[in-house]
Amino acid sequence: MGALDTGSGICSAIGRTPLVRLSRVLPETTCHIYGKLEMMNPGGSAKDRPALRIMREAIRTGEIRRGTTVIESSSGNMAVSLAQICLYLGLRFICVVDPRTTESHLRLIRQLQGQIELVEKPDSASGDYLLARIKRVQRLREEIGDCYWTNQYGNPNNYMAHYDTTMPEILEALPHLDYLFCGVSSCGTIRGCAERLKDERRATKIIAVDAQGSVIFGGAKGVRRLPGLGAAISPSLSRQDLIDQVVYVSERDCIEGCKELLRTEGILAGASSGGVIAAIRAMSSEIPDGAVCAAVLPDRGERYLDTVYNEEWVSANVP
Repeated sequence: MGALDTGSGICSAIGRTPLVRLSRVLPETTCHIYGKLEMMNPGGSAKDRPALRIMREAIRTGEIRRGTTVIESSSGNMAVSLAQICLYLGLRFICVVDPRTTESHLRLIRQLQGQIELVEKPDSASGDYLLARIKRVQRLREEIGDCYWTNQYGNPNNYMAHYDTTMPEILEALPHLDYLFCGVSSCGTIRGCAERLKDERRATKIIAVDAQGSVIFGGAKGVRRLPGLGAAISPSLSRQDLIDQVVYVSERDCIEGCKELLRTEGILAGASSGGVIAAIRAMSSEIPDGAVCAAVLPDRGERYLDTVYNEEWVSANVP
């Protein structure tokens, strides 16, 4: 068999996602809002970009070869992206998840021939699922031997994917950009985009959208039911010196933002996209008239039909 090829097939379709004007979702604002539709990546989310970059670099350095098992801890989207790429390359993929991962994400991972390792209990010392998942990853690495941990929370290729692709694509369409709104979790997207803007000496204000209950920026730890926004640790990729402002959003904010985005723009997006819209609304009085704002909308809403878009689930689970 030939070399592992990350430049052809489905891999070649990653990136170059649309940037669309959002003129209806916040009619009370006087700024110009543009949404970067990362759900249009073939794997359905912004995680396609770092998944491809991480895999490509690990193959280049010889850390991934034919027969290598790829492992990641993920709440959903990174796992889907890696599962799709590994399926195309003919590699085994194992994803460590916890009970918060949606059934839709689990079905997608399995359809893409990814294996699921479910961590049922949080870490005993910290009470956190993420640390428990990482411990399971380490155990799997010891058991399997020839494996590679993509480590989205610490791998610099995560943010470099956005430095090299996402931000240049936005700037190509919007040469003048006043604000960038970006949700945070592993902090790959916001760091890559922010570093690119700073390196080009742009005056763009970087707004981090974080979940209530997330500790990334020193917030109080709390329960988070929706995956993809916030984290129980401050990732090593985080560079808080690049951030101009942090806006915290509740789960209710995320849900209402999703509904507004769907009702007004016809965009069915995931929970963190709703959070980004809610953050722009919260800051609207501070944003000057005519300012140009880009909002990274990370994933598809179909993965949240049983949660964000399910009134019974929302009534039962969201204050």
